[in-house]
Amino acid sequence: MTETTTPPAPRDNLFGVCAAVGEDLGVNPLWLRAAFAGALLFSLEAVLATYAALGVIVLASRLLFPDRRRAPATAEITTLPTAPAPSEEEPLRRAA
Repeated sequence: MTETTTPPAPRDNLFGVCAAVGEDLGVNPLWLRAAFAGALLFSLEAVLATYAALGVIVLASRLLFPDRRRAPATAEITTLPTAPAPSEEEPLRRAA
């Protein structure tokens, strides 16, 4: 079975609840958004309460259990080999 990952949440979504839940469960957030949109037709209060509760749960889980994959990468400093100092023969080679 191939592992699929959801893209990082863009900045233009409402609190990122569906994107975060979709990322955690491995579900496309579009399906969650469609389910919330469909449920809005039946009970506005229940959907808003559920969305707010999921938002609090997502916030608490992100604060208590940060994702190690999202941790800032530490920069490794590597030294590159330096060019050798010009020797006395270098001007002769250039002249030839």
